[in-house]
Amino acid sequence: MSKYKFERIVNAEFSGISLRALLSEKWLLPRKFIHFLRIRENVKIDGKYYPMNTIVQGNQKIELIFEGDEFRTATSNYIVDKGRKIPIIFENDDLLVVNKPQGIKSHPNQPYETGTLMNYIAGYLDARDEHPYMVHRLDMLTSGAMIVAKNPVVVPILTRLISTHTIKRDYLAITEGIFDQKEGVIDLPIGKDENDKRKRKVDGIGALPARTHYQVIKEFGNNSAVYLRLETGRTHQLRVHLSAMGHPIVGDVLYNHVSKEKHMMLHVMLHGYKQKLTLPFSMRELELKADIPEYFANYEEKIKENKKLNFYKKY
Repeated sequence: MSKYKFERIVNAEFSGISLRALLSEKWLLPRKFIHFLRIRENVKIDGKYYPMNTIVQGNQKIELIFEGDEFRTATSNYIVDKGRKIPIIFENDDLLVVNKPQGIKSHPNQPYETGTLMNYIAGYLDARDEHPYMVHRLDMLTSGAMIVAKNPVVVPILTRLISTHTIKRDYLAITEGIFDQKEGVIDLPIGKDENDKRKRKVDGIGALPARTHYQVIKEFGNNSAVYLRLETGRTHQLRVHLSAMGHPIVGDVLYNHVSKEKHMMLHVMLHGYKQKLTLPFSMRELELKADIPEYFANYEEKIKENKKLNFYKKY
């Protein structure tokens, strides 16, 4: 098992709370982590072990040591692939936010597979003997902002921040048709499609609640540009929800039922544009944006006789 040693400084605003409250309520460490830190005396304040009810003060140094058996996935085993550079939007000691290109998978599904985002990030981190850990994923045909952890400690913290909507993920899409209602919430459960294992559908097998907030920000031709915010994160959620509304995403061969020839000429017009990120431990908030791919502008140029797509800048 690999050991992980962390040293973090207590925020001034966390002064006066117990060590246990700091670890569980402010830093969002799982109960299992805190249990092992306590029984192994692997948590120290300014270099000395203290009980969990000890009151902490701002600017004190907290040392955390993890043996490795606390983690669901203690080691990162992605094969290093240095064949492609992935744009980095933000990076610190704990994580990266990258701008995932369209057309590559988020992670490998087969042994010895390479050419996925996680392989390329493993290649980027390899020179520093650092390793990537999966937090969430984007569909192969979706581009945009994606968080990658650099250690297993922050994975459950980031997962919790996503599940509680503290970390917010916003998307841009170009869809077919003109919406009657220009903004609202799509609240339709999503499950597996019994006729196609690649697909999901509203009220499908094992359907789970799914909510998407949408706002139409521009219309051109017979298309709408839509700003989207995930409240849940079901597989293919945005693609399924927009298709169910009668406004499938342009270029989406699975859920947009137009000619196959048209899809082969287009990109899928879905991009993870903005992320409100909360950093583990400091809990500082950042707003990050992933550059919009050129093919978004190129598509509207075709529709609007070479007029530039610049309305996204205000969002």
